[in-house]
Amino acid sequence: MSDKTGERLTHFDASGQAAMVDVSAKPETTREATARARISMQPATFALIARGEAKKGDVLGVARLAGIMAAKRTADLIPLCHPLPIAAVTLAFESDAAASAIDIIATVRTTGRTGVEMEALTAASIAALTIYDMCKAVDRGMVVDGLRVTAKSGGASGDFSAP
Repeated sequence: MSDKTGERLTHFDASGQAAMVDVSAKPETTREATARARISMQPATFALIARGEAKKGDVLGVARLAGIMAAKRTADLIPLCHPLPIAAVTLAFESDAAASAIDIIATVRTTGRTGVEMEALTAASIAALTIYDMCKAVDRGMVVDGLRVTAKSGGASGDFSAP
């Protein structure tokens, strides 16, 4: 696979060994990525979260903090991922009462030489897993799905917006 400049994208060095991609020649630009995930649950679990009555406390507040913390630790979790100076992380939650689901929207911004898609994906997934963890005693059947990058801007590969 190649980028728009025709340069081969790879995490392997000349001898075929795993290596971190050298981004030192790339210019620093403002980069932003948004990722989404969804957690579906039983209506009673959704109601507990909506009313703020979960036994473990403020589920969405804790999930927001967990997502922010996770974005900052992405390079510790994903092999060969560059550590980035994250400028901002925001997490939003959209309730879908009809489906007993919560959509998690994570946006991460940096000024650097590589993008923040992995950080946004990590933030959204960890926020969803935190909701699961805080509510699993009442609903072990929750489902986390739909994890995806929905928007990206900045960098040589250009902007992206999911349909």
